[in-house]
Amino acid sequence: MVTAISTTLEDRVSEARARLDAHVKEMVEWHFSPETGCPFWLDYAAKLDFDPREKIHGYADLKYLGHFEDEWLRGGPVRRWVPKALADQPLYVFETGGSTGLPKSRVNIRDFQTDYELFSETLDDETFPRGADWLMLGPTGPRRLRLAIEHLAQHRGGIAFHVDLDPRWVNKMIKAGNHEGMQLYKEHVVDQGLKILRGHDGIQCLFTTPKLLEALCEKVSLSKLGIKGIFCGGTEMNAQFHRFAREELVPGIDFIPTYGNTLMGLACCKPFDPADDYAITYYAPAPRAIFDIVDPDDPERTVDYGEVGRVMLTTLTPEFFMPRFLERDEGTRARPIERYPWDGVANLGLFTQLTDSVVVGVY
Repeated sequence: MVTAISTTLEDRVSEARARLDAHVKEMVEWHFSPETGCPFWLDYAAKLDFDPREKIHGYADLKYLGHFEDEWLRGGPVRRWVPKALADQPLYVFETGGSTGLPKSRVNIRDFQTDYELFSETLDDETFPRGADWLMLGPTGPRRLRLAIEHLAQHRGGIAFHVDLDPRWVNKMIKAGNHEGMQLYKEHVVDQGLKILRGHDGIQCLFTTPKLLEALCEKVSLSKLGIKGIFCGGTEMNAQFHRFAREELVPGIDFIPTYGNTLMGLACCKPFDPADDYAITYYAPAPRAIFDIVDPDDPERTVDYGEVGRVMLTTLTPEFFMPRFLERDEGTRARPIERYPWDGVANLGLFTQLTDSVVVGVY
């Protein structure tokens, strides 16, 4: 007789933490080894009074490295971030949005592809059919999003069509109070998207931002045009918009909110449950990336579950090591769940102390 072994959530949380600790140790060994590490971290280690490979045995020990500084990624030379073991690989350089000064740059080799292949595993094949084509309506340019969405489509057997939106130009118009120009530009982007949707029957999946989705839906029924699944992300993605999208904009279409950026990759949301009252909870792609929700006034303290704090992001891949970076986002610390047995973040939004300095209207 075979006895079924039930794994409790507590067990899964412990197992996930053990995997994270082992992964941290492996990544620290990789990035601080003279044979495989990148120039930035090797130079950094030379100024320390300890060897990170000997002192850091798990995730909690990353505190010995302090906090990753925003300014380290602004400007060049970007090759200082390339691990020696990967120096002969083709390189990509992706930028952040540039809404807070000189854009941060991140070197990529294959991380963006891996991130979106993992995300692909969470999509429902009924509503994001394999072989279906995609339309991406959003920022392309120097950002990794364009290539990432294209790879997602290709990985699932489809083709990606693109309409570019330049958020830096929109930011300038917002700052200048040029609302007419901003509206014209939005209509220009949406009209291009509509032409593609009407001209290519194979498009069944869509990536866009909340504001562009709303503008699209003012002009057309996306379900009548054959859209079955929508992957949507941006700073306007909150519970109010989530309800609006599911109930009014795209009823009957699978709607997947996401939280991603150039530095982290892509966090997945807790599967939709009406009991959550449309609140959105995101979980980082551990162990490749993890976030803590910390006290804004004391980032060494993780806030309690249900308490609001600042997002502190750690990225841990062979291509990129970024420990304990204080993001420009805040949210409520959420408990682990069966699918994602590590902490999440709910009610995500712009960090309160930055609301006067960051323009987010484009999304």
